[in-house]
Amino acid sequence: MPSNDERTFRREFGWFMAIALIVLAAGIGMRDPWPPDEPRFALVARQMLESGQWLFPHRGMELYSDKPPMLMWTEAFWMWLTGGWRGAFLLTSLFSGLGTLALVWHLGRRLWSPRVGLVAAGLLLATMQFVDVIRHAQIDPLNLFWITLGNTGILLHCLRGPNWRLYWMGCFAAGLGVITKGVGVIALLMLVPYVAMRLRGWPGVVSTRGDGWRWAGGALAFLLAIALWLAPMLIGAYGFRTPEYLAYVQDILFRQTAERYANSWQHEEAPWYFGIVILTHWIPTWLLVPFVLRPWREALRLREPRVWMPLTWVLLVLVFFSIPSGKREIYILPALPMLALAMAPYVLDLLKARWLQRLAFWVTIACAAIFAAVGTWALVKAPAAARRIAQGYELGGHGQALWVCVILVGAGFLLAAVIGRPRRGVAALLGGMALAWIIWPLGTYPLLDANQSTRQLMQEADTAIGPDGQLALVLWREELMYQARRPVAEFGFARDAASQLRDARAWQAADPTHRWILVNDHALDECVVKDKIVALGQANRVSFSLLPAAASKPGCTPTP
Repeated sequence: MPSNDERTFRREFGWFMAIALIVLAAGIGMRDPWPPDEPRFALVARQMLESGQWLFPHRGMELYSDKPPMLMWTEAFWMWLTGGWRGAFLLTSLFSGLGTLALVWHLGRRLWSPRVGLVAAGLLLATMQFVDVIRHAQIDPLNLFWITLGNTGILLHCLRGPNWRLYWMGCFAAGLGVITKGVGVIALLMLVPYVAMRLRGWPGVVSTRGDGWRWAGGALAFLLAIALWLAPMLIGAYGFRTPEYLAYVQDILFRQTAERYANSWQHEEAPWYFGIVILTHWIPTWLLVPFVLRPWREALRLREPRVWMPLTWVLLVLVFFSIPSGKREIYILPALPMLALAMAPYVLDLLKARWLQRLAFWVTIACAAIFAAVGTWALVKAPAAARRIAQGYELGGHGQALWVCVILVGAGFLLAAVIGRPRRGVAALLGGMALAWIIWPLGTYPLLDANQSTRQLMQEADTAIGPDGQLALVLWREELMYQARRPVAEFGFARDAASQLRDARAWQAADPTHRWILVNDHALDECVVKDKIVALGQANRVSFSLLPAAASKPGCTPTP
């Protein structure tokens, strides 16, 4: 029977996870997929369900080879399980986030104590980038979960083992991370500090003899996880033996992995880019780092692997992603749980300091004042910036309802400060942040979704072409096809705009009375009759128009 202390710790963890669920799930079901990534994965998942083609994802008529299909499989599963519920596309991210928090708590509990585990999970949940990423249906939340699961298995085996099953599980999870986003292999970098610490005789590091075959089993588990997708995919692709499927194999196995790392062609940033990401996205967690530097130095002197094994792995991840020129802020997110784990034992002591409680309280007051002041200024004065934002989202007036939401966020911080008071300033700050993360989606999703998801634009297009109309997409985005009210024609996603528009005009010429072209205005050429265009307005700050047959000059050939 569990002891009273254990029951207390479990109850605390249960309450923590309940709060995390409310914060991370706020707004699910109130919006459709938003660009840039969500509509793409949701569209691919829906096409998987409709076509029954699970090995080779398609975006429209084209094979989609940018990412392995793991996320799309999970989204298709949730769509099927919920009968196409509007919020199904976000469930993978939600459960990945909750699972990551549970793993961090479990690691802290096993390596230190249940209270340290709770602080580590709390640091993670309090970090802005973590909540922001989990609230979106991208690949990264699932990738974060697999990498953290890999770290968990390896750390517990190396520091609380030997436990070969946990080690093999960790390596298997790293393999699942590879077939999710390719970079799951970084979980195995945790073995680098382990080997170094073992060779130097650090205390607390598991040392085994004559178990080479068990260590090699980790490589087998890693490759087995990858083979779950890779083997049938290769068999299928080489069975078809068409140029499209062979190009798919080449692209997803080489260009999107090794070549993307060694010769990045997107998102070029300076080597110090991730330092800026940490300063701007890992608030407020990184603000506590200066206060744990001295304990970290002491832990290094004492050769404490529970601190320096995860901390060294964090440094290795930063170096790994800093080497290529292509960088995105999301890349280093997997390092955050291990940073929180290395900080937690000392943050637990830091929370007892009165100055920290008072400082956190006044930060909460400052947040309340800033949000309330900015929202009130935008609501009452209607400055140019407020009008520009409202116009971009096609909101009425100068976006008054949006600025009310900003004011309500400030009110949430003020309420938390009143309840917490200076004596519980940290709780006040965390409570204010939690309320902000809940108020914002509940208030803004209904305001922004029609424009962000292009739902309104596609409804207007559907009405404009009439019940017998047929619609084609040119220079389209995934959200347009996802929101289409009837089957649409398309002429490839990756092809250039001129080729798509040329083929669309040929398609329209076969039935000019009923066929319409929905075109991104960037694709309009000199053959367009401008006064015949049906302008639909903007969605996500991109203008779209409908072209009837009369909107194209007869016999006109656009200049290449």
